[in-house]
Amino acid sequence: MTQLPSPATALNQHSLGELELWLKTLGAEKNENNPCIWQWETSESSAEIEMMQDELKVTWMSKRKESQFSFPYGLSRQDIEAALQQGP
Repeated sequence: MTQLPSPATALNQHSLGELELWLKTLGAEKNENNPCIWQWETSESSAEIEMMQDELKVTWMSKRKESQFSFPYGLSRQDIEAALQQGP
């Protein structure tokens, strides 16, 4: 089984397999029709996480609004995870 690099490691230093493992450990599920898109459900909202060429694009959908954020792959996994945990 693949192990993840240190949480302080930038996402651009992760392999594709490591990125997918990370998203799975967060509880996200890969879209069957587009392997670049992952769905992530929280108790408050849901998010679509798209692995783009230069960034991770997150579109939050909640009862009140939709918001979008982009995270460059140069950011650490722990920083991006912390932002995701905060929600929209």
